[in-house]
Amino acid sequence: MTHAAFSPLNVAIVTGAASGIGLAAAQHFAGLGMRVVLADVDGDRLDAAAAAVAAAGAAEVLAVVTDVGDLNSVEALRDAVLARFGRVHVLMNNAGIQPGSGITGPRQNWERVLSVNLWGVINGSQAFAPGMIAHGEPALIINTGSKQGITTPPGDPAYNVAKAGVKVFTEALQHDLRNREGCRVSAHLFIPGFVFTPLTAKDRTDKPAGAWTPAQTVDFMMTSVARGDFYILCPDNEVDRATDEKRIQWAAGDIIGNRPPLSRWHPDYGQAFKAFLDQN
Repeated sequence: MTHAAFSPLNVAIVTGAASGIGLAAAQHFAGLGMRVVLADVDGDRLDAAAAAVAAAGAAEVLAVVTDVGDLNSVEALRDAVLARFGRVHVLMNNAGIQPGSGITGPRQNWERVLSVNLWGVINGSQAFAPGMIAHGEPALIINTGSKQGITTPPGDPAYNVAKAGVKVFTEALQHDLRNREGCRVSAHLFIPGFVFTPLTAKDRTDKPAGAWTPAQTVDFMMTSVARGDFYILCPDNEVDRATDEKRIQWAAGDIIGNRPPLSRWHPDYGQAFKAFLDQN
């Protein structure tokens, strides 16, 4: 059963829609007969994506070049959508970048990652949520997080900080929405696994065996939303749900057990983590 927000002629907005998971989501929504708004900073790829979404069966398509890290740009997107369609039923704050980062810099990478990956979610939610609440019809806000924002592996701290912020913000957003009398909007944290997209492909042209396709990931998201899941924790062909749960549990255990931070990667705790993972 599909959530009521995904009804034909309802309006869905997807940021980061020019490729990857965003494009797959927009095409899926189009196949449901929705009116689909694609937002992305890449105007050239956005035009091609809009054509693909129209071909997938969208009732209408609107493409708007948008920098989600710029509040003025997001508000211009909102104004364009409301002028065209009047209301929004699905908002998928999905835009993300991953240029790489280190603790001591380069600073511009930190600023851009936090701007897009965290402020993009905040800007989108704050710009669209009031109108979605006010129109009174079933509606959804889906924010794309990451397992890296939960287990925070070493190697890309700016990305981890941004995605950890998305988790915390989306939890707070859902708490706020569920405590508003008569509110029919819910928020959901979308946590993809290993997905073969332009963001993860690097120099690869063929999908690794361990990765899911964007379409598989969106299918999982839709099934999870239909169940009412808040945490949409996606597996992939390498990592199953049980392994994800143990990794998350171990990360939380660093605080409870007063272990060193990121003990999963600490030389004194590597064997203990492996033994924990191997437990039934």
